[in-house]
Amino acid sequence: MRDGKAAARRFGALLVLSLALGLSACGSLDDMLFGSDNPAPSDVSAAPAEGAAPAGAPGTMPGAPEGVEGTIPSSPSGAPATAAGITPVTIEPGTDTGTSVGHTVQSLRSNVVGIQDRIMADAQQFADLRSSAGQSSETYHQAKSTVAARLQLGTTRGNPELVSQWNTAQSALDSMTGNVNSMSALGSDIANQASAAHFALTTIEATFNVAGAVDEDHHQLAVLRDETDQLIVIIDSLLNNVSDAVQRQTTFVANERASLITLANAIKSGSYYGDLTAGGVTGASFASMPASGPALVTIRFSHPRVDYQQILYTAVSQALQSRPGSSFSVVAVSPTRGSAAAVQLAQTEAEHHGRDVLRSLTDMGVPANRLDLSSSTDPRVSASEVRVYVR
Repeated sequence: MRDGKAAARRFGALLVLSLALGLSACGSLDDMLFGSDNPAPSDVSAAPAEGAAPAGAPGTMPGAPEGVEGTIPSSPSGAPATAAGITPVTIEPGTDTGTSVGHTVQSLRSNVVGIQDRIMADAQQFADLRSSAGQSSETYHQAKSTVAARLQLGTTRGNPELVSQWNTAQSALDSMTGNVNSMSALGSDIANQASAAHFALTTIEATFNVAGAVDEDHHQLAVLRDETDQLIVIIDSLLNNVSDAVQRQTTFVANERASLITLANAIKSGSYYGDLTAGGVTGASFASMPASGPALVTIRFSHPRVDYQQILYTAVSQALQSRPGSSFSVVAVSPTRGSAAAVQLAQTEAEHHGRDVLRSLTDMGVPANRLDLSSSTDPRVSASEVRVYVR
């Protein structure tokens, strides 16, 4: 019983996390490229909070008063043999002994059957949601791969064909967001059914101590207790599966939101060097450390058009593979030769190049809170440089 309650608590915590992460839609790439006068679309409806039982949901365990008349519930023969790979527990119908304890047994059995019926429906819904998520994922990856392949070969800036593919990927990711919210709501219902099943088991145990029972009543209680134990195992397993699915999809969607932003920037420029977010870069906080040691990359701007993006991407990507938590300092270095006006002009030029390099890193997917920009002078250099240090 403790394991089931712990699983329900874990799911509740995960539900809050999934709603807190950035799962909202980003809007179309047309809006990102050209702006939009329309307000942003509202987010997909959030999942209900844990513990909020749907109105009229079966499995709510009422008191079991003595002497309540009722019919003996039949086994769920009309239900499918399996739902999403789950085989229902066979709940024996039992016989009416005519005692007050016998009536209580009938009421308890009816509640257990109702809980199982709801769980089987939830299991089927979970299977449907997983299938839908798989289709959306396939559409997303296909559209994203098409855009990345075209960009790596080189194309025009803001290519409308790639804009259309990007919007397709965005739409598929929005569908996956809605899928996560639906799974979260489903998990809340399963958690409610888990609580109802545990309460039913507690009530069955207590009924053994009620006076006025015949041997058949206790026999039926023992059978129902075993059946409820089996049902709780099924519910806990389903709840864990849903919890794992929500966690995986929440993380995937949050990461791919950042990846799509990187891809949008690449469509704007018409070139793509890679996505550093795919290497595990996140926006986690980090300790501020001064740049030290040799520079990871030194870019010398000795002529007007310096093609440094591919070298920069390769170096930063390798740094992140060895140290995923790395941050980077971009230092614009200017020479000190010449008149005061020439030195000032060189500093301004170096800072301009530094901002360009910083922008290139953010376009590649490095979060802004893991970058800093500063300036310096060096009498040994003859032209402005930008040095990138690992922190």
